[in-house]
Amino acid sequence: MAPAPGWWARSLWRACNALMAAFFALAAVVQVNDPDAELWVVVYMIPAGLALLVGCNPLVTGNFVWKSVSTIHMLFCVVWAVRLAHYLLLHAQQSILQEEEGRELSGLVIIMAWMTLCHSSAKNPTGGRIQLAMAVILTLFPLTLWIYVHINQEMRSSWPTHCKTVI
Repeated sequence: MAPAPGWWARSLWRACNALMAAFFALAAVVQVNDPDAELWVVVYMIPAGLALLVGCNPLVTGNFVWKSVSTIHMLFCVVWAVRLAHYLLLHAQQSILQEEEGRELSGLVIIMAWMTLCHSSAKNPTGGRIQLAMAVILTLFPLTLWIYVHINQEMRSSWPTHCKTVI
């Protein structure tokens, strides 16, 4: 018996959500020694849970509770990202990944991008080819960036101690 049409797209969308849920959960775990860890753990665990739900059931993005939680979280992230971007424009002395606020801003942008992609899947849970390609790229980007930063010890040399002692 042949698989239903589009099974690979549904599987890929679910896999991307599972990987992003894992990424967000890992991002929450490494916050344990951050001065404001309580806040950042919540900031990352909410999209981890939402992405996990989408990975289990892509139709959940049409649910009122899922939409409400994700929308409120995205609005919070937008406001915080604007504040961080403004701070960086005024005070940045190095590249964005060298500044703690830049790394925080990057995390918020990744959260907002993923949640936006999930929101756009509400009408078509597997999305079109473009949406699926964006999902794959967005899934690979933070994981690749994390590996790059992890192996680039020179980049991390000027980071605060709490950033050096994580994965």
